[in-house]
Amino acid sequence: METKIIPEWVLKKMYQYCAYQERSQFDVLEKLRTLPLEERVIEAVILYLRKENFINDERFAKTYARGKFYNNKWGRNKIRLGLKSKHIPDLLIEIGLGEIDGKEYEDVLCRILHKVDVAKNEKNLQRRKQKLYNYARSKGYESHLIWQAIDKIVSYDKE
Repeated sequence: METKIIPEWVLKKMYQYCAYQERSQFDVLEKLRTLPLEERVIEAVILYLRKENFINDERFAKTYARGKFYNNKWGRNKIRLGLKSKHIPDLLIEIGLGEIDGKEYEDVLCRILHKVDVAKNEKNLQRRKQKLYNYARSKGYESHLIWQAIDKIVSYDKE
C-alpha cells in the first residue's frame, strides 16, 4: 500500500494517538474505524505505522503486562485475558508475561493478601481463607499460588 493515499491529518492524529501511550494494532484499528476513512486507507495506515514502529504488538504486550502487574497488582490470568481482548497472539502474550519476575510475583500476591486479610478481620478460618482466595482469583492469580500464599499468611498468625 502506498502512503500517498493516507491523508496528512490522519497520520498526524495517529502519531499523537500512538505517542500518548503504547497502543496495540487492535487499538489503532478500532480508533481508525471511528474516522470517516475507506478500508484501504485504514489498511495503509496500519501498515505504515507498523513499518515505522509506531505500533508493535510485542512491545505493547510487554508494556501492558508490566504496567498491569506493577501498577494494578493484576495476576497473570487477568493480564492474559486483557491481552487476548486486544487480539494479541498467544506467543506475544507469553513474551509479555515473561516480563514479570516469578519471585516478585509471589511476593506481591502475599502482600496484597496480607493487606486484605488485615482489613477483613474474619474470625472463621474457612470463611477467611475463602474470602482471600476469591479476592486473589478476582485479581487474576493462579489457584495453586493463592493457596500457598494463604497458607503462609495463616501460619504466620499461629506463631
